[in-house]
Amino acid sequence: MSADSTASVPAIDPARAAGVPGLADAPLGRASAYTDTYDPTLLCPLPRAPKRAEIGIAGTPPFTGADLWTAFELSWLNDRGKPQVALAHVTIPAETPYLIESKSFKLYLNSFNQTRFADAEQVRERLRADLAEALWRGSERAGSVGVRLRLPHEWADEAVRPLPGLSLDRLDVECTHYQPAPELLRADPEQPPVEEVLTSDLLKSNCLVTGQPDWGSVQIAYSGAPIDQEGLLRYLVSFRQHQEFHEQCVERIFMDIWTRCRPVRLSVYARYTRRGGLDINPWRTSHPQQLPVNTRTARQ
Repeated sequence: MSADSTASVPAIDPARAAGVPGLADAPLGRASAYTDTYDPTLLCPLPRAPKRAEIGIAGTPPFTGADLWTAFELSWLNDRGKPQVALAHVTIPAETPYLIESKSFKLYLNSFNQTRFADAEQVRERLRADLAEALWRGSERAGSVGVRLRLPHEWADEAVRPLPGLSLDRLDVECTHYQPAPELLRADPEQPPVEEVLTSDLLKSNCLVTGQPDWGSVQIAYSGAPIDQEGLLRYLVSFRQHQEFHEQCVERIFMDIWTRCRPVRLSVYARYTRRGGLDINPWRTSHPQQLPVNTRTARQ
């Protein structure tokens, strides 16, 4: 979903925007004025339900999870006017009725630049309250959002390492599909069940609106009948020319594996390269478990 903005970015495609409620009014794909004075109205929530309906989710999804954002460009002024900087880790539950359009999030963060706050805790609380309001807007089941600020003295703890698991990229396969091809997925129920974690650094999709490339690494952990690894790698490569937001791609991957391979348990986690100072890292799981370790992959 990430897309930075400049005046040279193509105008929003009305046909694509028409398929996503609220997107026609979003700043993504348009030249924008950048304000540096705090303005929570810059956040643009988009409903999750329409894109979920495309992949067969009509009611409660068969997964839980979260969208894990990292904001690398967060700054504000203290009471004496001195600039402060931090990284922000934001955890957005997958059950929120809305996601946040990424450019609007960037514009919102920019609005902190010349705004004075007493301390980092006040900034964190402001972020948490504004994001929660936008993500749960109009819902009878309002919830919260996790926000953690990492100040400069903590940045050494921001590890960079590959996603753990067996790399599918070791396989020498022929790839001919560049739009999602779930028919490539298969599992062998005649074989003994396995439990394995598979990874790939070859995930690429394109922004739903601007067409800009989104690069990512993906981790698939499952238990059940063994999934054909060559077919799984070809399937992941098949997203290469597909246009969808990060969150929607990961949910599509989850649902295709869930329905085609029928694992007993499944989790899908993707870490995307940041754009415009933001990365978006969706995680979906069929069963309760701890959040993935919030570290950047080497690609980032």
